[in-house]
Amino acid sequence: MNIEQLRTYCLSKALTTEDFPFDENTLAFKVGGKIFALTNLKNTERTVNLKCAPEYALQLRNEYPDWIVPGYHMNKKHWNTVNFEHLSSELIGKLIDHSYELVVQKLPKKIQQTIKTADEDCA
Repeated sequence: MNIEQLRTYCLSKALTTEDFPFDENTLAFKVGGKIFALTNLKNTERTVNLKCAPEYALQLRNEYPDWIVPGYHMNKKHWNTVNFEHLSSELIGKLIDHSYELVVQKLPKKIQQTIKTADEDCA
């Protein structure tokens, strides 16, 4: 997966927005105003920070120690930094989906329902 494919996939998620909340290089993807993916556009090593359930994060780090590490500048328990150029597009998509769903689950019920409705309209 390359950066454009990553961006397209993240933006395909219902009610996702993108912005640069920290600086002109760090692109954030948000749902309901909450970040589910971050990537630095200037970094030569293509990585994305993704939210992850703690047990699953440890499992992934053990299975892919060269490509999935504790989240850089993030809560290491809940975030992974993933090298998206060295892993399959299918796995990256699955990890983005997981991150997105974790964030959606923490949003107010009204926003969750809006997201569910938007997903159903796209199907």
